[in-house]
Amino acid sequence: MNTLAKILSVNLLMCILVVTGQQFSFENINSKNAMAIVAQIQDNSISTKNYEVTTVQYGTQNFAEIYANSTTNLSALQLGDYNYLNFNNVFEKTRASAVITTQGNNNIIDVVGSNSISEKMQLHVKGDNMTIYMRNY
Repeated sequence: MNTLAKILSVNLLMCILVVTGQQFSFENINSKNAMAIVAQIQDNSISTKNYEVTTVQYGTQNFAEIYANSTTNLSALQLGDYNYLNFNNVFEKTRASAVITTQGNNNIIDVVGSNSISEKMQLHVKGDNMTIYMRNY
């Protein structure tokens, strides 16, 4: 099952790269430049009027629980093992546009709501055993 999850993650990344029209050689993508590539994808997709949620996970036992409304742009990347992301923007009427990246093991990120302060928020977590709770009311 672990191998299947890795294969699906790689296929998802390949589909994202193809959809955005970027010219990347898959052999050159590794853990050092994957975040830069996802940032480029986010820059391209955030300028469009379509709202989307993109999640890419590399590692084992990563979990993303995302509840988003129709005005949410979210790009989430988890690199490492045992990372947890909870993003809840269902009940908010304001537009949410966020980039959340986690690089490390056993990290917890819990984001609820959105407001003008959190508009176009970028949250980058590097390290192990970190917990971030963010409440936007």
